[in-house]
Amino acid sequence: MTELEDILVSGEFAAFREAYAPAVHPAGTTAVRETVRRRRRRTAVVTAAAVVLAVAIPVGANAALNRRPDPRPGPAQTATPSPSETTASPTPPPPTPSTASATPAAPDGRISRSQLLAARLDLPTWPGYAPKTCVSDNVRLRSAAESDSVPRLLADPRYGDLDGDGATETVALVACRYGEALAKQVLAFDRDGAGRIVTMGRVVGTHEGMDDITDFSVQDDGKIRAYVADIQPCCSVPEWSPQRQWRTYAWTGERFTQTAGPTKFGVDPRLTDLSLTAGDLVVGQPDTKGNRTATVTLTVVNKGPVDVPLLGFSDFFTIGEPAGGDLSRCRTVRSDGGDACVLDALAAGKRKTYTFTFRYDPPEMADIRPTLRVIHYDPQERWWGDLKFKDNYVELRTAG
Repeated sequence: MTELEDILVSGEFAAFREAYAPAVHPAGTTAVRETVRRRRRRTAVVTAAAVVLAVAIPVGANAALNRRPDPRPGPAQTATPSPSETTASPTPPPPTPSTASATPAAPDGRISRSQLLAARLDLPTWPGYAPKTCVSDNVRLRSAAESDSVPRLLADPRYGDLDGDGATETVALVACRYGEALAKQVLAFDRDGAGRIVTMGRVVGTHEGMDDITDFSVQDDGKIRAYVADIQPCCSVPEWSPQRQWRTYAWTGERFTQTAGPTKFGVDPRLTDLSLTAGDLVVGQPDTKGNRTATVTLTVVNKGPVDVPLLGFSDFFTIGEPAGGDLSRCRTVRSDGGDACVLDALAAGKRKTYTFTFRYDPPEMADIRPTLRVIHYDPQERWWGDLKFKDNYVELRTAG
């Protein structure tokens, strides 16, 4: 500030004092004390108010944050609550998968033919007389008959879920030769947890009264059907001779058991009971060349229950060549024991008598006795067994 400005300001203050100084009176000692007391009271009030606020503000804020509904009933409210005020239960979070409790998937038991042939298998014990020649432990199946003691795989395997575990198992037909026949088993195979091929069990095997198994199938429901027969064609038993049935088997959890189909064969409804009786074989005197003939009378009874389309007779070789009588009407057909003479039909419950003449040639050995046999033939000239075969033969007594 300049000197001139200082002079001007000082002059203004001097003029102000001169104008207002007479109107201003000092407050005095009493006034000063009262003023001091008022200021102290105001200070105390302000201080107390500040303390109350310092306590009240946090308490109020905490109460606002933790407000609870008033338990006392209030006036009915008609306002519709907002979506955030509904009482629906909150959706729980999805459970975390537990690998420890999950059930492991069943192993795949689909086994190809080549895999079965390459594996070492433990098979169920062979039934009947087969265990004496057929192996069952640590077996490697063959595709063809290489040895009587080594089982072979017949046909191709078939597949299905046999035990209901959601995985596929394998079914196969195996056989082992003993003597002139084959022991057979339908077997089920699976894999264990390590992938090894294991034998699940025997579905069905041949046994006394059920000597053959020729086919099988696996159904959609896991059941197994087997085509079985009462006898096995071999030796002199023809292919058409066995009785055949479809039988159904299922897994019980421990083994396979039959659930449908016949359980036994019973009497073959195609067979009948023929009975043959004969008189003496009457041998005539030699002719000029020393040849003789022999004649016999036979009676055949069909005891039923089946009609016989064709009656046949065989075993002529023990007597000689046919030379007359009813043998002149013979039509020669093949039988299980050689040629046979086929003649007439014979209904159930009926009988017929025949006379046969032979060129007689005495047997070279004295202990050989002439015999005859009667045979049941169908219209296709297929020969059949008899319900009581022992009375189909006669041993002839020689007379003359």
